[in-house]
Amino acid sequence: MYIKRLSEIILQKALASGKVTLVLGARQVGKTTLVEHILQGRDVRLLNFDVEIDKAHFLAAASLPPAEALRTLGNPEMLVLDEAQRLPETGRIVKGWHDAKLSTRILLLGSSSLDLLDQSAESLTGRNRKVFLPPLLFAEALDSQDWSNAGLDHSGMCKYFTAPLRSFLLQRIAFGSYPEVVLSADPRRLLRDLSSDYLWKDILQTGLVKTPDLIRRLLLLLAHQAGSEVSINELAGQLRMGRPTVERYLALLEQTFVIFRLPAFSTNPRKEISKSHKVFFWDTGIRNALLNAFSADELRPDIGSVWENWVIAEIAKQNMLIGSPCELFFWRSRTQAEVDLVVKAESGLRAFEIKWNPRRAGSAAFQSVYGVYVESIGPADPFVADLLDVL
Repeated sequence: MYIKRLSEIILQKALASGKVTLVLGARQVGKTTLVEHILQGRDVRLLNFDVEIDKAHFLAAASLPPAEALRTLGNPEMLVLDEAQRLPETGRIVKGWHDAKLSTRILLLGSSSLDLLDQSAESLTGRNRKVFLPPLLFAEALDSQDWSNAGLDHSGMCKYFTAPLRSFLLQRIAFGSYPEVVLSADPRRLLRDLSSDYLWKDILQTGLVKTPDLIRRLLLLLAHQAGSEVSINELAGQLRMGRPTVERYLALLEQTFVIFRLPAFSTNPRKEISKSHKVFFWDTGIRNALLNAFSADELRPDIGSVWENWVIAEIAKQNMLIGSPCELFFWRSRTQAEVDLVVKAESGLRAFEIKWNPRRAGSAAFQSVYGVYVESIGPADPFVADLLDVL
């Protein structure tokens, strides 16, 4: 079953730009499926760099002049290079083919960011359009359900489908939103496979990580601390490794779309925390798989922290999809007043307290400093990505 994605429109615009298109996201988020759906009926040649014979075809073509190279590949309308990060020289080769102004359009699909995708001296800077593909948004995942009524808007769904929405939300909090996981009858098995070496396979292949067990131990610590301020020094001490190494591993996990960091918002470092970060997982299913905590019960002991991770990831996914027009932060004063999420856009600031059982208004301290009322996000309306539509 194909699940319709918001990124379809974004990808079509990127393809129409005439530039090299990069589709980036973690493994198994549906990059190849999306591209195959968009390019259905067109003349496409796909090379998968996880397949040795496809890499050999590409490298053989790369030894020829650009026109001859693409002729040996069949002069397709679209050339798709899947898992492009497996060959560091891909960017340099594709740059030469693009600059030759041939008719073939080129797409690179990668499970890591541009920094890892192109390690050559020459880059595709100024020649590319990037499309970031995260795990499914809640609204996208909901389309996979037979009971989902496309005739209702999100507020109507919340009004008339309260019970099934709540149940589906708890499933997404527990198992996350990788497409195959959403459609699977056995999401636990899939997530255990994903949360093994497979998801960070690209990190291990860079050679920058000498002991894979350290990555697993670091991820386990981060899973326990998701939504909390993370101390690099504390992580380094627990792992018995140097601070620079921990920083490098965190950067690699960000570049491969496993985690992201939320910085502190501050305009007055004397009264507010300004240098701290919180770490969140792009997908709560991966976080839960690391902890073997798959309960879809709202009474699970960590419902508050996993709900906060899910909400912030949902908003971060939407922000990524629409080109990151907003900056996302958390806020804490030195007197321990807190706001879970601060969204900074051209139109101004919005602040949110994220609670599974919201009982009161948010931080009056933030409102007194910035004049912004702190709104509450609870599970009654799971379409939290819509918040960015009004900024």
